[in-house]
Amino acid sequence: MENNLSKTYNPKEFEDRLYDYWNENGYFKAEVNEEKEPFTIMMPPPNVTGNLHMGHALNGTIQDILIRWKRMAGYEALWLPGMDHASISTEARVVAKIKSEGSSKQELGREKFLEKAWEWTEEYGGNIRNQLTKLGVSCDWSKERFTLDEGLSKAVEKVFIKLYEKGLIYRGNRIINWCPSCKTALSDAEVEHEESKGKLWHIRYPVKDSDEYIVIATTRPETMLGDVAVAVHPEDEKYKELVGKSLILPLVDREIPIVADEYVEMEFGTGAVKITPAHDPNDFEVGLRHDLEQLKIMDDDAKINEHGGKYKGLERYEARKQIIRDLEEQGFLVEIEEHDHNVGHCERCSTTVEPIISKQWFVAMEKLAKPAIDAYKNGDLKFVPDRFGKIYLNWLENIRDWCISRQLWWGHRLPVYHCQDCDEIIVSDEEPKKCSKCNSENIKQDPDTLDTWFSSALWPFSTLGWPEETEELKYFYPTDVLVTGYDIIFFWVVRMVFSGIENMGEIPFEDVFITGLVRDPQGRKMSKSLGNGVDPLEIIEKYGSDALRFMLITGNTPGNDMRFHIEKVESSRNFANKLWNATRFVIMNLEEDIIGKEDAKIRFKEEDKWVLSRINNVTKEVTENLNKYELGIAAQKIYDFTWNEYCDWYIEMVKPRLYGEDEEDKNTARYVLITVLKDILKLLHPFMPFITEEIWQHLPQTDGSLMVSEWPKYRDENNYKESEENIDFVMEAVRNIRNIRAEMNVIPSKKAKCIFVTQNDRVKDILNVGEEYFKTLASASDIEVRETKEGIGEDAMSAVVENCEIFLPLEELVDIDKEIERLEKEKKKLEGELKRVKGKLSNAGFVNKAPEHVVNEEKEKQVKYQQMMDKVLERLENLKSK
Repeated sequence: MENNLSKTYNPKEFEDRLYDYWNENGYFKAEVNEEKEPFTIMMPPPNVTGNLHMGHALNGTIQDILIRWKRMAGYEALWLPGMDHASISTEARVVAKIKSEGSSKQELGREKFLEKAWEWTEEYGGNIRNQLTKLGVSCDWSKERFTLDEGLSKAVEKVFIKLYEKGLIYRGNRIINWCPSCKTALSDAEVEHEESKGKLWHIRYPVKDSDEYIVIATTRPETMLGDVAVAVHPEDEKYKELVGKSLILPLVDREIPIVADEYVEMEFGTGAVKITPAHDPNDFEVGLRHDLEQLKIMDDDAKINEHGGKYKGLERYEARKQIIRDLEEQGFLVEIEEHDHNVGHCERCSTTVEPIISKQWFVAMEKLAKPAIDAYKNGDLKFVPDRFGKIYLNWLENIRDWCISRQLWWGHRLPVYHCQDCDEIIVSDEEPKKCSKCNSENIKQDPDTLDTWFSSALWPFSTLGWPEETEELKYFYPTDVLVTGYDIIFFWVVRMVFSGIENMGEIPFEDVFITGLVRDPQGRKMSKSLGNGVDPLEIIEKYGSDALRFMLITGNTPGNDMRFHIEKVESSRNFANKLWNATRFVIMNLEEDIIGKEDAKIRFKEEDKWVLSRINNVTKEVTENLNKYELGIAAQKIYDFTWNEYCDWYIEMVKPRLYGEDEEDKNTARYVLITVLKDILKLLHPFMPFITEEIWQHLPQTDGSLMVSEWPKYRDENNYKESEENIDFVMEAVRNIRNIRAEMNVIPSKKAKCIFVTQNDRVKDILNVGEEYFKTLASASDIEVRETKEGIGEDAMSAVVENCEIFLPLEELVDIDKEIERLEKEKKKLEGELKRVKGKLSNAGFVNKAPEHVVNEEKEKQVKYQQMMDKVLERLENLKSK
């Protein structure tokens, strides 16, 4: 045993050293081991361009707690890490770098650009891996994967071809999110919606050959150039006679029909909706139902094209201004209404996204969605908490086909080839020499790449070697739990589930643990624009990783957002410091040549049985909490036991024994101290791995690392219920005695007699053997146990506990005359403070002119001083009546 544990807790001295020790000794590694049950977590791959933020820290902490716990519990625990190539984000950064060097993506060409992208990724990408190690994550870095590595690329290619051959991947014109700046389709996850102040323009559409008209309202008047119909609800009496007639589209003079469709909400707006199938996803569906034209009026730059008449060539917002002017001049504009609505912006460049019809590659989702729905409905797939399962289900039951093609160069290129002579499409894992239809050799590969989510949808099995049938795949798949945020249930969780079922024949994980967001102290989402983000690395640098981890997990519940408070980090660090100092006390009182020997005589006293029983039950409860993913509750129970019961009560109870002459009794106390401390360290290790490992290395008989020691088990023989009840009585009695002394301002060194009045035999037994507790913990000079109050002076202070009254003779606590004199001085001082503050608050000039927070401070002072005065007056009355 090393007994040179530093005097002060300083995580900088050991956190990096311990992480290297774990990693170099291979403790993070997991291998196929048929003698053990596997437990698998796949790390949600952070973007290769990313940096550690509080969301990553929370997610990583939760996964690390689960994997460390299962590893100690005897499982072959694999936590597989990796990075996502982040196609649009990486490409944007590489394009910016190339531009800063005086060139462009187009000038370089695809091959040279990809060389630059790989160079950038190797140089700048993956910073987050090094940052995650600061958090203490115990993932198996030897198995780290990248979504563009050779094995995963092979898996992506195979799945694409398989789905295409089954008719589930097709090319067609559908509405997608389009970024006019990045010039690519975007996934929903790459679109950020922001509340914007906008306008609602009300426009009159004349009915053909009539004086009648229909008023529609729109937030995007420029899209009216692409209107092909106006829809009303079939049961709307206002418009029943108009259904089937035609309108004249203002400014364009094109005839468009009035159609009836249940999509329209009669009570919303005017009850009539313009239908622009090429520029709105809902309108697109209406257009399909009514066989309407899909008229696209914008090009990829979001400029009006040849279908826009005189507005051709105008950028969308310039066209909007001109269209509004023309509508007003020609009498079609009815009114303009202020209107707040959500507007989608490109995640990378902040350009407003344009919903637009585009020829893209899609996955047909209906057949794939059904087994994913069934997996949840039959209970195979579970969400923690369950309410998120309903969101998963709702999204799948209303799913639309998935746009998987991107107009980018960085990513998985589509295994699709086009014959330039006959337009034949060939899908193949190898470049064809000739066209299968016309034998032409003039063949080119499709320039598009796949949506990043296509490759990450395969993450749970592609990372284990699929499509090869590897031993790791057979052993570690399906995985056990996915830990992820609620914001990507749709984009990632759903896609992993249907991909796992489609390609592996079973769901990829049983449980989905949903985390909330880490918000700022005011409850706002952390963002660059608000400047309210907190860098986890700065917190780790100042307070240590354990303090950050413990702050993130205590009070945290699955699926709920939490607020970051630096005070909570400081509190967690104080807890670490408390544990450190308690350990130093224990180590200083150990004798290694005695403690733990088989022939050492152990004679448990009541407090020994109590603390052994309490750690035994805490072990049971914490394990149950972890099994139910109640990590915050588990952490709080370990905290409460360690701080309150072990440090504040048990250590104080056994100090007289450690300083006494009875060697056997000393040995028993030492044995219990170290035994319980070791179990505390084991239970706490998944939550605070660094401090627990550092302490473990300084304790006797602790060969090897704490992280591969055995998780504590509940044992019936260590359940001392009666001892727990007895010591609980002692603790309650001590607390009451301490409260009396605090009320009387008695200094701790002042000893006083305690008289216990009880007729309960069990209480008498506890008191008769527990005199030392009260002398040690309640500053008792002596204790007396009697059955009646007879003879106890009327001036004694008293308290009531179960089956017992406690009396403390007042003359033993204080000098009554001196205490009255002190209280009279305190009363006079408080009278002065109350007079001052009342004077201020009765001054209308102060109340009306001073800042609100200054006035409120004075009001709070008045309340505080009055409460203090009430207590002083009550104490004076009590003392004067004695």
